[in-house]
Amino acid sequence: MAILRMIVNDVAVCSTFYCDMFGFVETENWGGAFAIVARDDLQLWLSGPQTSAAKPLADGRQPIPGGWNRVVLPVADLRATVAQLRAGGALFRSDIIQGPGGQQILCEDPSGNPVELFQPR
Repeated sequence: MAILRMIVNDVAVCSTFYCDMFGFVETENWGGAFAIVARDDLQLWLSGPQTSAAKPLADGRQPIPGGWNRVVLPVADLRATVAQLRAGGALFRSDIIQGPGGQQILCEDPSGNPVELFQPR
């Protein structure tokens, strides 16, 4: 099983987003500070501002959402998936782009974390 911790602004909003938009299931919720959502062999640990993962580091840096590392979700029909997500209000950082291994697009969760949707060749 793969686990990815994501710093989020609002745990409830992000949990709903991943469950409604991508078919994850919430398996744990710790009073809005932290939740785990799962899909197949992937767990996302959604860490809100109250969790230890969001505390400032010794050098003063503050963990925040919205970087460029991302979870990659393979899809069978990228164009249809994008159309469905757009109809549901999802935001995208890019249009669909073609690479050597297939097509991809970057969707954003409600905290600005990127989710790559990838359709292999």
